[in-house]
Amino acid sequence: MEITFLGTSAMVPTKNRNHSAVLLRYKGENILFDCGEGTQRQFKIAGIKPTKITKILISHWHGDHCLGLPGLIQTLEKEGYSKTLEIYGPVGTKKRIKSLLGVFDSAKTIEIKIMDIKKRKFFENKDFLLEALPLKHGVRNLGYCFTEKDRRRINLNYVKKLGLSKGPLLGKLQQGKAVKLNGKTVSLDKSTYIVKGQKISYVTDTRPCRNALVIAEGSDLLIAEGCYLHELYERAKEVMHMTAREAALLAKQSSSKKLILTHFSQRYKKTDVLEKDAKKVFKNTLAAKDFMKVKV
Repeated sequence: MEITFLGTSAMVPTKNRNHSAVLLRYKGENILFDCGEGTQRQFKIAGIKPTKITKILISHWHGDHCLGLPGLIQTLEKEGYSKTLEIYGPVGTKKRIKSLLGVFDSAKTIEIKIMDIKKRKFFENKDFLLEALPLKHGVRNLGYCFTEKDRRRINLNYVKKLGLSKGPLLGKLQQGKAVKLNGKTVSLDKSTYIVKGQKISYVTDTRPCRNALVIAEGSDLLIAEGCYLHELYERAKEVMHMTAREAALLAKQSSSKKLILTHFSQRYKKTDVLEKDAKKVFKNTLAAKDFMKVKV
């Protein structure tokens, strides 16, 4: 699993920071959280083919989180995108995307599935599930989490002693099914073990709230906005954002293992001051930079 930060700025981009976009790569999935203006160019600079995208999750419909959609979709059309592009977002997303794309003359050659999220668990397959909950930002806004499912693995040393090295019995054990060998039931507890799935959460453009805590709970990696230093706490309250220190408190209260800050105000030329401020509350904090990659 790999996370690439394609854009880490808040409403106004800077010379070094583009608008919000974070890519999660997992097996055959490439899930893009938000798609700020210029995201398609960020893909090019990062050396990642946009055609690898499978899903786009829009947190809310402020321009710095969605204005990159028309250009990105046009690029996918030109580059022969062959999958069905899935786009998810808060209620109203389907209507807004159709209106947005209707402004432009384009070939409209790719299949797009658009879904307004109306329930917490909105996608699930055999490998992972995606969940969303409304946050506190003055407009409809969603926090997201990606949860990898637990996997059962074979205890090779144990099964080799039993004389099991391959075959359908191993497949059944890995599925958690009871099997018999020479008339005796093979112990699942001894022949297999569970690898705990990892959780990645994305919480941005919100005041601290109960749902942010629920989304972040037990995250291996929490990606959260740290828009301001704590000295601008009153400003953060006014515009319904979080300070870096509030993001750190969210990480601490949610028992997250690691916090990466993003969505920084243009007033900060360097983000190390925000990282330092957050570390007063939660030591395992890192301030993201555009094109930074993190393996989870």
